[in-house]
This record gives sequence, structure tokens and C-alpha cells, in this order.
Amino acid sequence: MERPSGHTLPEVVFVLAILAGLAGWGVPAFQRLSREAAQSASVNLFLQSVHLARSEAVKRNGVVSLCPSADGGTCDAAGGWDRGWIAFVNLDRDSPAVRDLGEELLYAWPARARGTIVANRSTLSFRPQGQSGVTATVTFCDDRGSGAARAVIISQTGRPRVSNRAASGGPLACA
Repeated sequence: MERPSGHTLPEVVFVLAILAGLAGWGVPAFQRLSREAAQSASVNLFLQSVHLARSEAVKRNGVVSLCPSADGGTCDAAGGWDRGWIAFVNLDRDSPAVRDLGEELLYAWPARARGTIVANRSTLSFRPQGQSGVTATVTFCDDRGSGAARAVIISQTGRPRVSNRAASGGPLACA
């Protein structure tokens, strides 16, 4: 007599229980990894924009500014950095920086998909000597709070660095 092929109900339930356990363990880890990747991408984009502005200021022997921009063409002082930002040649060297007619747009970065950006400066300007003139901290936050926040800290000389602590050494603020 031939034995019927297939699986018994207890075998199927056992396999499903193992799969459910693996999924319950893997999904949160994947979500955390996904949030970390999005956070790193946003920080790296901003870091790239600082390096671009700083090098273009030196190359052009002029002032290059970064400012928040919702439309990718004009500065939006009332809006936040999480709505996107632009780099432009600031011919009239105004402060806070405003992109006027005739000032070349170098690049526009899109809005941040998830989370917020908290900054202590409404605009950043880099001079031909590579100096920003002021220190700045731009903090990238998401729903995990300040413990998972990352900041781009720009020194008086215009050199950016990434940190999980404030310039003072304390925790980053996400509010």
C-alpha cells in the first residue's frame, strides 16, 4: 500500500509558528535598519551640500550660500531645512542669505522624506577663504527621538563634521 504524500496538520502548524517567530524578530530589525539608512542618506546629502558650497566659494572667489527652499529656487526663511534647500552664488553677500535675480543656482536638494531638521541658523554662507563665519549645528531627527538624531556641525572655519552629540558635548535636541 502506498503511503499518502503531504504534511500533517501539526507539522504545518509547527512550520507556521517558526515562520511567524522569525518574521516577528526580523521585521523590527528591518524597520530600524530602514530608518538608519534614511537618516544616513539625509545627513550625507546635507554634508555633500556643505562641501559643495565651501569648495565653490573657494573656486569662485566669492560667497556661496545655503538656505532652506521649498520650491528649489528661492530661499524660504520661514520654512525649515526639512522642506529642501539650495546652494547659490551670493553675489551681494547679504545676510541672512537671499537668492536674488541673477544669482546662479548651483544645486537644489529635495525635501526630507521622513523626519525633521532642526538648525540654529536660517542660512549658511561660505567665503573664499573657506570660512563660514559662524558655527552652525543642523540636527536630523526622526520618530525615534534625540537618542537616534545625527547632526552636521560646522566649525568657524567652515569644516563640517557629523556627530551624535551637540557641539557642547551634550545630547542633541530634536525640538
